[in-house]
Amino acid sequence: MLPQHRWFWVLILVAAGGAGLLYNVIFAQGASPAAGFVYGFCIGTAALAFDRGLILAGLQSRIRRLPASLYVPAAELSYVLMIVAGNALGGVVVWAFGLTGDHLGEAVRTTPRVLAYALAVSAFVVFVIRMRDLIGGEVFVNFLIGRYHRPVEEERIFLFLDVVGSTAFAETHGDLRAQEYLGAIFATLAEPVRRFQGSTDDYIGDMAMITWPMARGLKDARCVSCLFAVRDRIEAEAEAWKTRFGIVPRLRAALHGGSVVTAEVGVDRHKIAYFGDAVNVTSRIEALCRPLGVDMLISQDLLERLPPLPAGISVRPLGSHTLRGRDQQLAVATLERSGDAAAAMVEKAVAADPPSAARPRAAAGR
Repeated sequence: MLPQHRWFWVLILVAAGGAGLLYNVIFAQGASPAAGFVYGFCIGTAALAFDRGLILAGLQSRIRRLPASLYVPAAELSYVLMIVAGNALGGVVVWAFGLTGDHLGEAVRTTPRVLAYALAVSAFVVFVIRMRDLIGGEVFVNFLIGRYHRPVEEERIFLFLDVVGSTAFAETHGDLRAQEYLGAIFATLAEPVRRFQGSTDDYIGDMAMITWPMARGLKDARCVSCLFAVRDRIEAEAEAWKTRFGIVPRLRAALHGGSVVTAEVGVDRHKIAYFGDAVNVTSRIEALCRPLGVDMLISQDLLERLPPLPAGISVRPLGSHTLRGRDQQLAVATLERSGDAAAAMVEKAVAADPPSAARPRAAAGR
């Protein structure tokens, strides 16, 4: 079964093909519906690939950095080029398979009417995609189907990722630069979260809240794998972070899960919100990272429900602690890679018993 976000893109491409078929019905009296679908599908594929950065990613990035007065015409021109390219590709396909009686030159030509129709359809599709990006893929689908129009009790896993030192960065570099820094970090989270089928449901200041339905997050320990994938990606791009911002981001993470009530709230601005102890406990666990001197914490409750962890990841129990606003103590542990644990032990040993060269020398004559 395809993950939910992949179904969305399949539906978008099918809708693009349907728009091409509709064009054929309106303007060509329904002649060769298959050709209309192929044209629409190819144009949609080209526009979508450009919008998602799968082709000409460098051009897309430069366009997004343009001021508003130049961004709109540059973006429109880019989509015109994608429509022309997609229409030419569709023309080659329908000509090669004999779906049109036109010669190749006519089949690949983009007429003004085709261009205007394709631009209108593309504008609508891009609007839908932007709305999905704005509120998150899973939230967008849940809004459409009205899943949480009435409160629903369910079990969920929550991963809170907090950017360490963001306040100090803002004091040093200014709020605009700090926002650019946070934006780059949150963008880095997107691919690992998608890969492990999570949903980034909210950004609260310098913290991202990622969530999974319990069964989906537990399967293959996806919630844990996602956390380490985020850290690995940041470490792999350490030099690029230093070049761009002069610092490599550091994240504090907390993982916990439990029963929550999920509901659609708001009147003028709708939002899917989670109510319950699980959300508050995750926040309190994240606050424990600093006093315990670790960057990752997971509740023992969630740990006991997880399948075997990915190879190379170990658990180090850190005892039970009383959380603010909660009477009962909660057992927590930190997650480490084997190499991380060894390095931490060496560092602790060095701190406790520094090498002889680093020790202060005894006074002469004693």
